[in-house]
Order: sequence, then structure tokens, then C-alpha cells
Amino acid sequence: MSSLHSKSAAVVAVCDALAAGATPPRVQLREAVRVLLAGLADRAPGRSVEVRVPPYGAIQCVAGPRHTRGTPSNVVETDPVTWVLLATGRIEWLSAVHSGRVTVSGPRSDISSYLPV
Repeated sequence: MSSLHSKSAAVVAVCDALAAGATPPRVQLREAVRVLLAGLADRAPGRSVEVRVPPYGAIQCVAGPRHTRGTPSNVVETDPVTWVLLATGRIEWLSAVHSGRVTVSGPRSDISSYLPV
């Protein structure tokens, strides 16, 4: 487990709950999503891709042309559980995209090189 994960008891608790087949508590899931999004923003600074994990958070990351108004051209969107699994390396990017668990648009939306966080 990386130092980012060890800094957040919520990430550990959510991963443990998911591994046990349980539904993680909403408060812990929200915190885990936000910690992992912040980790991605640190790892891939920039504003060319928007990563959305409704209802808990969204960030802009990845170097390149900056998005400032309207709908961004490079978007990654997924649910909170899938985001935690992706960001911690428990599922693979291509598998999540091909199965529809992650939706992507735009030429810069492949963030697989930054995962796991």
C-alpha cells in the first residue's frame, strides 16, 4: 500500500469493506474518493482532463490545454466504488472502460498511466 493510502484510514477501511464483499459506509467512501482524487491531482498536475466521481468530487488534472468554460472536451467519469478500485490498483483501466464502469471522452482522457494513485 502506498504512502497515500496509509495516510487515509478511509481508503483502508473502504478497501477492506469491498474486499469482504460489504458496502462501505458512505462517509468513509466519500473521504476515500476525495483523498484519491487529490492524489491524482498531485500525480498529474494540470487542467486538461476533468475526472468526475459523483456525488463526491471532481478534479481537473493532466498537463495540456486548459479547460475554462462549458463542458470539458476530456472527461473521465465513474462511480465512487469503481474510482476507489481503479485508484488503488484493484481493477484495470481498460477492463473498467470496456465494461462501462468508466466513461471517457476526448483524446486526453486515458489516465491509466497515472493509476494506481
